Amino acid sequence: MIVIKTITSEQTLAIRQQVLWPQHDINFCRVAEDQQGLHFGGWLEQKLVIVASLFVSQREVRLRKFACLEQYQNRGFGSTMLRYLIEQQQNQAQSDTFWFDARYTAITFYQNLGFHVDSEVFYKHQIAYVKMSRDLVAARTEEANT
Repeated sequence: MIVIKTITSEQTLAIRQQVLWPQHDINFCRVAEDQQGLHFGGWLEQKLVIVASLFVSQREVRLRKFACLEQYQNRGFGSTMLRYLIEQQQNQAQSDTFWFDARYTAITFYQNLGFHVDSEVFYKHQIAYVKMSRDLVAARTEEANT
């Protein structure tokens, strides 16, 4: 079971680089807004194995640089982390939408967690992406009615 904690943007960089952009140097993995972001890490037995960064703007939360070390993938850590982040944002009731640019190869993973595709395929650095989102207001309403 992973333990999710708040971390610094600097702590996210090694996993971002290793998982998402191994062909680039670590500075490529920085986000201009990192200092304003909320950064989370999933720890397994004292080892950081998964990272995610959230950026809140007006009524939207954007997930960026969500990455899990390859040897820990397909063990439910990504789903656990994403559910945690969604629940946290729903409970704060400050945002209406949770969204991100998803790699095309991960669409099914996100759809299984309640996200839907909002765009046509587009490319960043020769990698196919789609925009995906989930309505946080509807989820809060559903929880309130149960």
